[in-house]
Amino acid sequence: MNKPYTDKRIDRTTRVRTFNHLLESDELVWHRDLKDRVVRVIEGSNWYFQMDNEIPKLMKEGVDLLIPKMEYHRIYKAGDTDLVLEIKEPTVKTFKEFTDEII
Repeated sequence: MNKPYTDKRIDRTTRVRTFNHLLESDELVWHRDLKDRVVRVIEGSNWYFQMDNEIPKLMKEGVDLLIPKMEYHRIYKAGDTDLVLEIKEPTVKTFKEFTDEII
């Protein structure tokens, strides 16, 4: 199955995800993420974000969304512009990074 977005990795914890305005809303499925995420809307109009058992909320540029890990959520498309998101995920330091700090 093809993903309905493209990703560009910025650094170890950050990526920019773009959803094309030509995709259909039924391509955007309910899902859960394995890690907590902070998602910032960079650009896009008339796109909605919905958590399980909540009504969809309009996504606004510059607004951060906290998505707890393993919570069902989805994006809903109602507009005709691309949606660009900045996604940040916390990372755990490797053992080497940890020990390098204390030496």
